[in-house]
Amino acid sequence: MIHSTRGIVLRTVKYGETSLIVTLLTELFGVQAYMVNGARSQKKGSSKAMMMQPGAILELEVYQNNIKNIQRIKESNWGIVYHTVFSDVIKNSIALYMMELLYKILKQPEQHTDLFYFCEDILISLDKADASVAANIPLFFSLQLTQLVGFKIQEPNNENLSEANCYLDLREGRFIDSIPEHSHFIGGKGAVLTAELLKAMHPSELHQIKLNKQWRRALLLSYQEYYALHFSDFGQMKTLSVLQEVLG
Repeated sequence: MIHSTRGIVLRTVKYGETSLIVTLLTELFGVQAYMVNGARSQKKGSSKAMMMQPGAILELEVYQNNIKNIQRIKESNWGIVYHTVFSDVIKNSIALYMMELLYKILKQPEQHTDLFYFCEDILISLDKADASVAANIPLFFSLQLTQLVGFKIQEPNNENLSEANCYLDLREGRFIDSIPEHSHFIGGKGAVLTAELLKAMHPSELHQIKLNKQWRRALLLSYQEYYALHFSDFGQMKTLSVLQEVLG
């Protein structure tokens, strides 16, 4: 049966001489793998291959058969034409980081429209963002994503946070006022900054949060640790080192 749906490209792998296997987060069916025949052929595949870059937002007509692991795409077109995401090195590295994080944690092909719309909005915001906002988007995305995938980091109850009484327990996903009895936590300024990031409702608010490159690097590593604690076989993210490099 043919369905119309939007999709966000998470990962693309070469298959055979000219084809691709593309993993997408779709609006209707959640994460799905699709065979794209002829995408790498010299005659007609160049535009199709360009369309299958991680982070691309597409309008699709797809064949959906729930007993198959790999579906097929009947028609694909750009859903959003970016101005900067694919051409700007920093923004492209951010998009690749977000797509790898999604790919690592999304295992079951179930509909999750809230997650799709959230990711779509973040990518559109990234395309429009200035440098100061874009640099904080990976942190914002990593934290907000936990709210949608079943391992929510709870916002702190204490409004009067200070570096002396603020710790984020990465095992429990909650803020506490004393050092936990294990090593998986963020303390001091890192915890306070995380609490500020959690309060942001939209990327447009991120210009208010001032972070230097050292804190961005440290927090991204801690958030990766959080995901590794809560998702089996999470492993290491290949895009993280590249992202940290381009962010300076």
